[in-house]
Amino acid sequence: MVKPTALKHRNLPLLLLKAREALMESRRPALRSHGLSDQQWRVLRVLSEPVNALGLETGRLAREAHLLGPSLTGVLSRMERDGMVVRQRSESDARRSVVRITEVGQALAASLSVVIESQYHDLEATIGQPKLNKLYTLLDELIALQQIDQKETIEMTEDDL
Repeated sequence: MVKPTALKHRNLPLLLLKAREALMESRRPALRSHGLSDQQWRVLRVLSEPVNALGLETGRLAREAHLLGPSLTGVLSRMERDGMVVRQRSESDARRSVVRITEVGQALAASLSVVIESQYHDLEATIGQPKLNKLYTLLDELIALQQIDQKETIEMTEDDL
């Protein structure tokens, strides 16, 4: 029988998932009251950013909203049916689709943003602004490490070609 390895560190991926669920538990009622799933809110949140006013290609939207392509397809179909987004062929490449938020989607995002911001203020009041800022900084650093690893992997692969 193989002896289990003694792990020195806590299970960070599991802790991050638990933290996400703890945050979403308080946000889901607001999402549901607006008729949205978690995934639909992520799409609206990304598309409602001023930098994305001209829309996003579906691949980039999937990456920014952290949705797998097949899941995004279903989410967008429902959102398009409900008038929150429109999909159009890219003017620069007809093989690609661009997704834009509609006025209905913008209004929904704006309405929900008031509730979500209130929840962030509550979180800040509970743990304090310095801790919340530190959490943002640490998470940004963790994400940046993953992006550096991905870039290095791509560069190594290209060197092999």
